[in-house]
Amino acid sequence: MTKNSARIFNTSSSEYIAMTDKKSLVDNMSVYPAEVTVTTTDNEIRTTIQQSLIDPDAETHVYKRRWYILLAYSLLACTQGGYWNTWGPIAESSEDAFGWSDADIALLSNWGPISYVLSTFVMSWVVDVKGLRWACLSTAIMVAAGAGARCITDQPPYVKWTVNIGQFLNGLAGPVAMGVPPALSALWFPVKERTTATAIATILNGIGVGISFALGPYMVPDRISNQNITASNYSSANTTERISHERHDIMIYMYVEAAWAVFVLLLILVYFPAKPPKPPTLSASVERMDFMTGAKTLIRNARFWVICATYGISLGVFNCWQSVLDVILKPHKIDESEAGWLGFYSILAGCVGSVILARFADVFSRHMKMFLLLLYISGTGCFVWFTLLINGTIPESTYSLYAAIILATLLLNASVPLYFEMACEATYPVAEGITNFVLTLVNNIGGLVFLLINMIPNIGTAWENWTCLGAIASCIPVLFFIKENYNRLEVDEIKKV
Repeated sequence: MTKNSARIFNTSSSEYIAMTDKKSLVDNMSVYPAEVTVTTTDNEIRTTIQQSLIDPDAETHVYKRRWYILLAYSLLACTQGGYWNTWGPIAESSEDAFGWSDADIALLSNWGPISYVLSTFVMSWVVDVKGLRWACLSTAIMVAAGAGARCITDQPPYVKWTVNIGQFLNGLAGPVAMGVPPALSALWFPVKERTTATAIATILNGIGVGISFALGPYMVPDRISNQNITASNYSSANTTERISHERHDIMIYMYVEAAWAVFVLLLILVYFPAKPPKPPTLSASVERMDFMTGAKTLIRNARFWVICATYGISLGVFNCWQSVLDVILKPHKIDESEAGWLGFYSILAGCVGSVILARFADVFSRHMKMFLLLLYISGTGCFVWFTLLINGTIPESTYSLYAAIILATLLLNASVPLYFEMACEATYPVAEGITNFVLTLVNNIGGLVFLLINMIPNIGTAWENWTCLGAIASCIPVLFFIKENYNRLEVDEIKKV
């Protein structure tokens, strides 16, 4: 045993050695203080994951209850995402009912990334130190409290305060709703289900946004477009009556959302353990870096920041672009209800595509970069098509707009779980919680900048499409030069002796 060896563990069957090789560290340009590529021989296993012993005979077990845990968390993520997007699909009715402007609607959406930035590191600490139960329970409480705050009044100017407070509280729940899926899948699911579980948990947040596109216009119909306003019926009385109906519809919508949020809170409260009794995989049995060490390690991991940049810039802008789709399409004679259904169909297609691609990624592991390149090249093509349609460069039709938006959303949303899993592989054994909370923080910063620009008076909407196209296309060459590594998968592929 050399002076660089870390530990020897003897069992009745064989000897397992965890050792540090400084030369290999230099050769691999690792950011970890003690890491080399996992290799196996007849009698030894070499690894240096935080000086921890990897025992291939460690007992693992996959529990059926993992699907309940996934369902409960997914409903929470779905609820948070849907409530964040409450106001975009009913923007015109809300502006008429409360005297708001497009900037007010943009601010309500902006509370998502603003709150996210404020709560990311606190909630990532809760996930990695206190566990998933405390993280999800506190998130469910914030979502329910935010939904309740919006039910207090419908009278201006107070309604603006209560709604903004509600959106702020809901935004504080964003880090857990968006960043926990890889941590949950690593704790509960086997290797061949891990990316799929991450995809399911991730898409439910998107499905919540999609549901809000359909449910919002249904619960709050656009009375301005539906009302035949002529010189004979355009009167103060008719306006007052219309506004009264709009406020009533909006408040009923708020009550329904608050009731559902309480139900999800009870679901988490009744049963949601921090982790299973036994880990599902060998990598899950390895102790992760402590929170502060993991944070410092992430800062030094250049590959992780490249992944962050491509994910945050492209999808951060694209997700917030979707939240103002109603405003973008308004000049093209697509009303609030139709824009809502378009948003719903596109996000639903993206969710289906995400799960399908995740299954491929589980079966054909070590090919995430190739999948991401295919998605981004195709997605860029679809967005070029949409932009040319909107600008009138090519003949515009409703069917073409639908096809371009739905295909672009399908392709780009399918990349989210791949980014999550790629980041976890690149940073292992840093805990999945802080890894993906930082990843999604960068995503929200990208969206925050986009929405802040949107609040500039009279800026219009033409810049939004070009910005989104540029954010997506610029990531293609970066993805091409990313070097993949699969630290976690290499541990899981260690064979029992």
